[in-house]
Amino acid sequence: MRRRLRTLGALVTLSASLLACGTTTATAATPTSPTSAATWVVSNPRIVARFDVNTGQSPEGIALEPTGSALISLANASAVVRVRRDGRVEPVGQLPRSGACPILGGSYSSGIARGPDGTVYVLNCTGNADSGVWRIRRGGAPEQIARLPVQAFPNGLALDERTGDLYAADSALGVVWKVPTTGGTPRVWASGPELTRDALFGANGITVHRGQVWVSNTDRGTIMRIPIGAGGAAGPIRTMVSGLTGGVDNFTVFGPDDTILAPLIATNEIVLIRPGQQPRVVLTAADGLSNPTHVQLRGDTVYVSNSAFFTRVDPNLLVAHLDRRAPATRTAA
Repeated sequence: MRRRLRTLGALVTLSASLLACGTTTATAATPTSPTSAATWVVSNPRIVARFDVNTGQSPEGIALEPTGSALISLANASAVVRVRRDGRVEPVGQLPRSGACPILGGSYSSGIARGPDGTVYVLNCTGNADSGVWRIRRGGAPEQIARLPVQAFPNGLALDERTGDLYAADSALGVVWKVPTTGGTPRVWASGPELTRDALFGANGITVHRGQVWVSNTDRGTIMRIPIGAGGAAGPIRTMVSGLTGGVDNFTVFGPDDTILAPLIATNEIVLIRPGQQPRVVLTAADGLSNPTHVQLRGDTVYVSNSAFFTRVDPNLLVAHLDRRAPATRTAA
């Protein structure tokens, strides 16, 4: 635990030095006209469930259910729970806590995804044979369906429902793994310098949107887009956002214009990034953030997991309202 906190604390120090250098301005790759763009407003934040950081209950990943419940991976407890809309917390599965995850030390469960049939997929990092992708069927016990190298740090996880493929971002080896939901041997789907780590965490957050895999690199403060090409092969990696120096973690991409909501774990912020516009902070610590690690969206409800890795205060699941407002009418001078 002490090693993990020292490592994570180093991210705060790294981010602080970058902030001091004035490199906090992120850039989006695709230009649009700000004068005609609608404004996205995030409001009414509220905490629906609280956890105990002293027992390893650090909320990390989120997978949403049709009912509005949220499946949460509790990183240091290596467990999965369900948070009902009324805030009730129910156990879903316990993963092995059998080793030491590279970079962090100790067992660590992070990325989580849910299949259309209700099956839960979750990553477990232990630095031994228990590292890899685990599956939890309804009412069943967790079972490992894919083993990853002991040197890997499987962090973010995303499911492509069209193909039944899982994509896992590896923060240590700097690659994206591909695993079928039926299980089997993982293969490196995407690799390149854009995914590698400089100091702590390389490829981290991951999501699938509009036939493309999006990946964040925490060390480099970037979000990239990788097309899923013919036969499922990875296309060229393209950096879409750069300069996110607050420790970008697991984000969501939505809408036909690829709008992004991203957590900055070290600075306790959620930023909204419209194509061609500067990132805008929409939630802060004053709203209940405590080292946010994942943002998810269902309809107009924003879900944020708050790990409290650094603050050690108030790990929670927070929800807020997303409202798209029409662009203001320009008045004559």
